[in-house]
Amino acid sequence: MTGLQDLEQQMFTFFEQTPDLVCIASKDGFFKKINPAVPAKLGYTKEELFLKPISSFVHPEDKAITATTRQNLLEGQALINFQNRYIAKDGSIVWLEWTSIYFAEKELVFAIAKDVSKRKKSELEIEEKYFHFKDLASHFKTSLEKDRKYIAVELQEELAQLAAVVKMDIDFISKNETSLSATTLKRIEHASAISGLLINTIRKISFSVSPNMLDDLGLNESLKWLCREFTISTNIPCRFESHCKEKVLTHEVQLDFFRICQEALNNIAQHAEAKTVKIRMIEVGGSICLFIMDDGKGFSVKCAGQKSGITNMMKRAASINGQLELTSEPGKGTTVAVKIVKGSNA
Repeated sequence: MTGLQDLEQQMFTFFEQTPDLVCIASKDGFFKKINPAVPAKLGYTKEELFLKPISSFVHPEDKAITATTRQNLLEGQALINFQNRYIAKDGSIVWLEWTSIYFAEKELVFAIAKDVSKRKKSELEIEEKYFHFKDLASHFKTSLEKDRKYIAVELQEELAQLAAVVKMDIDFISKNETSLSATTLKRIEHASAISGLLINTIRKISFSVSPNMLDDLGLNESLKWLCREFTISTNIPCRFESHCKEKVLTHEVQLDFFRICQEALNNIAQHAEAKTVKIRMIEVGGSICLFIMDDGKGFSVKCAGQKSGITNMMKRAASINGQLELTSEPGKGTTVAVKIVKGSNA
């Protein structure tokens, strides 16, 4: 009996002296017993705390989640490290982290809470800074794309048209000047062919700088075109297939998917020595996955380091809350996989 009394005394001492908020509440949501830390933290007297339902001290925005969590507790679900806000008597907000147990036979809830206000304030400040920098990054990326678009228009409408005029003049001379020597005619034919190649190159560069087709025809058609152009320029068969609705992707995500494919195909053309390439876009559960796969010579991912192409793709993926995974082994090709959650970048 003495041992039991000692245990009860120890429990009472802990209950009264711990800096954590300790309370016993009834099933209907009223305080039945509280330690001194509760009124000290919230600024109310014991009588004021006992008079009203506990929910009346909860921050209005947290009442619904608190009620749901409490109901789950009464139904036998453990409550561990649950956070919500309380409004102190002076109007200040106190963040509490609760661990609670419900004793069904006595219809009582035993709960312990820690004041995590300082930690929560730091977390919210970090989160605010994160979104601030994310907005800045998005702004800079948007500005960059606008500049790219301007350059693309200038290339297409100015340089390409000027080159076209030059080609027309060369062709005119070739057809109408009959007194030219064979050598001169040959040089003119060569100049005509080069000017035609120049026009096509300007158009390709224009599209590469800013894919206007993306706005007009959408991501799927743009990636099909990209694959065709890659095949023409490298003689490496490149196939695209899609099993998802591109409309679920924001314009920003579509643009970054396109840029990642551009970067990946550029890396393949320069380093992979691949025989075939495949781009695949699928929807898995609540996620959209983009794969760029080649059967080239591969490489050791651990030894790849921070190569600019890989780094650029990773930064692109991170900017749209995506995850990029690079899989490769010497002799086994390479797969670039990008995964984003639908709606994560509205």
